[in-house]
Amino acid sequence: MSTNHAILSAQKVGRKINNQWIWCNLNFEILPGEQVAVVGASGSGKSLLLRAIAHLDSIQSGQFLWQGKSIDSQYIPHYRSQVIYLHQRPALWEGTVEDNLKQVYRLAIHRHKVYDQQLILDYLQLLHKPIDFLHRPVSAISGGEAQIVAFLRALQLSPLLLLLDEPTASLDPETVHCLENLVIAWQKQDPQRAYLWTSHDPTQLERMTNRKIHVKIQE
Repeated sequence: MSTNHAILSAQKVGRKINNQWIWCNLNFEILPGEQVAVVGASGSGKSLLLRAIAHLDSIQSGQFLWQGKSIDSQYIPHYRSQVIYLHQRPALWEGTVEDNLKQVYRLAIHRHKVYDQQLILDYLQLLHKPIDFLHRPVSAISGGEAQIVAFLRALQLSPLLLLLDEPTASLDPETVHCLENLVIAWQKQDPQRAYLWTSHDPTQLERMTNRKIHVKIQE
């Protein structure tokens, strides 16, 4: 696989905690359209890897390349608009569901974009949610519904790469199925889109991914 064609490349990437390597010399590429599982034993640093890719945590060796280019501090805001990290405990703003969806467009990096209610309505239909879901206060929705809001808020921005860190853990099977279908629909809208997924449910990874990146703690 050529780095020139990769969305994301990891080159000899390493992460330390308390002066101990969690993993090091990780090398991999993510190509357009890929569906990749990040697998490893508990405590092997799967979440740390996704957070590092999102530039939410630092690395101590190596580098990530985005579309073949280094990611400097000035480029990070744009990078994060294209690479979105989702996990199982989303933080929501006060207000309604639709308030939360619109709020991201007030951020400087997204001000050139416009809230597309029709896109959201199409997604809600896929999720079997009524239109009035948009008007519910987030203080009155369930944990599964909060996760739906987090997904909608991210996917409406048309990221190129999703980092899915146990995003459906502890949710009921129906909500899990809906969110999986939402990711599938998002990816089908653009063949360049890809995602990385961690899950304690191996059957979910079998359904949702077709390649694995293995991480393991350094001995």
